Amino acid sequence: MSDDIEIIKISDFIGAEIRNCDLTRQTPEMHAALRRALAEHAVIVIRDQNISPAHHAELSLGFGVPQNRVDPATAIHGFPFMNGVSKNEDEFANIGNAWHIDQTYQADPPTTTLLVAREIPERGGDTLFSSMAAAYDALSDGLKATLDRLDAVHSNERVVARNVRLQGRTVLPPATHPVVIRNPITGRKSLYVTAGYTQRFDGWTEAESEPLLKFLFQHGQRPEFQCRVKWNPGAIAIFDNSQVWHYALNDYQGRRRYMERVTVKSFSIADSRATPDDALAPSTEDA
Repeated sequence: MSDDIEIIKISDFIGAEIRNCDLTRQTPEMHAALRRALAEHAVIVIRDQNISPAHHAELSLGFGVPQNRVDPATAIHGFPFMNGVSKNEDEFANIGNAWHIDQTYQADPPTTTLLVAREIPERGGDTLFSSMAAAYDALSDGLKATLDRLDAVHSNERVVARNVRLQGRTVLPPATHPVVIRNPITGRKSLYVTAGYTQRFDGWTEAESEPLLKFLFQHGQRPEFQCRVKWNPGAIAIFDNSQVWHYALNDYQGRRRYMERVTVKSFSIADSRATPDDALAPSTEDA
């Protein structure tokens, strides 16, 4: 039952651990409680689980529509929307070793990621998360008013060009998204920019955009906006890919780390635009 779920905050601005939650016995009420917890805390971690890929898929469907972007050659367990994220003993580079939001270069990006830890090194391999809602709240009113009116252009061109693990990946046409979005459940505003994919503000040149984007990329890394998730086998992290950056630490050389991931679209980024005079009321659907 959702009433049995216990929520323990990880830090002041972001993150919570969910206790008294058995993901082998999922219900619509449990999914609604977890969606609400995710909207409020941006990252939720559920430990001591022994879930099958089918349970992982069921949980993912409770958060939205899976983004079926997985190459059939890399899809696992018969689920075309599930893929493995690994770094093997003989590899030096990992995936996600920089602050980022996943796939903002998509025309309709995923907004929720569900990550299950299957193989974890005895030390290292933690993931950092940073709240872009807290980052937005900490800005001046003048800068908020400016950013609320802007869109930004996102592309995967630069990331594909410089990352050897992504060689051959298709470079998609640029996508344009609001710089500030509003969570449909809580109504809270957050920044939606990311260093890897945000190239410029719409209607601005890259040279004009660079100083302000550089400030936002540095501002979003402030330690007080962050939490750190230490993994153990069987742990599940669900994070709001619309209002957090994440950073997969690469401090476990010579050891294997293997996760299984599903990304879903819980809502449309295009429909979550925030403006200075926006009086949008938070949704009560999952309250």
